[in-house]
Amino acid sequence: MHDPGATEPGRVLGIDGCKDGWIAVALEDEFAGTYFADDIRALVSMAEADGHAGTVAIDMPIGLPDAGYRRADVLARAELGARWPSIFMTPVREALLAGDYATASATNRALTGHGISRQAFGLRQKILQIDQWVHASPVRVVETHPELCFARLAGAPLAVRKSTWEGARLRSELLSGAGITLPSDLGTAGAHAGVDDVLDAAAAAWAARRVLRGSARAIPDPPETFSDGWPSAIWA
Repeated sequence: MHDPGATEPGRVLGIDGCKDGWIAVALEDEFAGTYFADDIRALVSMAEADGHAGTVAIDMPIGLPDAGYRRADVLARAELGARWPSIFMTPVREALLAGDYATASATNRALTGHGISRQAFGLRQKILQIDQWVHASPVRVVETHPELCFARLAGAPLAVRKSTWEGARLRSELLSGAGITLPSDLGTAGAHAGVDDVLDAAAAAWAARRVLRGSARAIPDPPETFSDGWPSAIWA
């Protein structure tokens, strides 16, 4: 499936967290490079040195709930069908600020009726890093989710996980069909990021390109707003 208007100009970034920090994939009218850094500010500054990005899309929750679940997470799970476990429910802000997992889970349970997974708690530093940076970001930032991007590229949720060879191959082909062909040598980024991280960052870049061109859809629409004032929605 080809992305409409694939030859239109405009530089964008797609960002995904990886074990050692963050990876970004840049697009212009085609693939324009990758970047790696252990801090989100350093990553975006490095990428901006090569050209201003009109939109940055990040695979990380932006807009933290004060109580209950975000509508973005609930709706994204519904859209992904059998792939729903790839969307974790964003913990409330107070839980993310807790110093240990037991306190965080108890706090989240008190404010949502449910505890949190260790995976979600393990991402808290990255979530809070984005939360601190995004309000003063020099570029437009939106939240995305790669599995939602791939589902929209394919026309339906994918049947295979990205951690499998078939899953990686299929996702790579979907990106190529949208005009995003990843080279075999990604330099420093390729040495730090896993295969799934690279594919997810490229899918985020696809979403950023659609946002820049006005063809992306957000869930929910209009976005939901919490006490932090951020318009919380997942774009793809």
